[in-house]
Amino acid sequence: MVELKPNERIDELFNTPLKVIQSKDYFAFSLDAVLLANFVYVPIQRGKLIDLCTGNGAIPFILSTRTKGEITGIEIQQEIYDLAERGNRLNGLDRQINFIRDDIKNATHRFGHHQYDVVTCNPPYFKKEQARDQNINEHVAIARHEIHITLEDVITISSSLVKQNGKVALVHRPERLVEMITLMKKVDLEPKRCQFVHPKQGKPANMVLIEAAYKGKPGLKVLPPIHVYDEKGHYTKEVCPSHERV
Repeated sequence: MVELKPNERIDELFNTPLKVIQSKDYFAFSLDAVLLANFVYVPIQRGKLIDLCTGNGAIPFILSTRTKGEITGIEIQQEIYDLAERGNRLNGLDRQINFIRDDIKNATHRFGHHQYDVVTCNPPYFKKEQARDQNINEHVAIARHEIHITLEDVITISSSLVKQNGKVALVHRPERLVEMITLMKKVDLEPKRCQFVHPKQGKPANMVLIEAAYKGKPGLKVLPPIHVYDEKGHYTKEVCPSHERV
């Protein structure tokens, strides 16, 4: 058992046997991380995967249930990185997953160009200016707003890390989908798969998942939408395939 600090707790990691360490003081993982980790293509037996802006490690932990490949997570905030590190030991995954505390802007210099089969990122959703009028702490602001990193930075760095025909997958807001595709095309990332996520039937999408291939052939497949909740307010089978849905 790992030591918990004040305001920390251990939570189950959504429909898996794994755990995450979370704190009331920091931005907790959410469903978008779960959906991205389950959406992205992964090599099953081997390969190298890297998760940018990894937070407390939720995406690498879920990816470890889908692949035997080597997984790296990068997180800039020391306190959040520490949650991921201790979560890694708690889950006994430190032989497969390696967490690095660094700015993702240093990733290409640190790891080299085009070394990864898969790059994932659940980036900050909102522009830097939107953080000014909100009463949120610094850690939450960094996780949610483009204070240290922009969407263009994320996509450019992802392109520099991924191998030819390797996959880059992001989750973001639908209103920034055109921006994402435009930025991807600029750096040789060809969008290949896209899926919209709706809170429930009849409601507009509030998330979009997109996967691109580095120097891939043109051709985008739009997958059937995901609806998070059914009419009773329970998770749908698309989100939580277990019979013990909550």
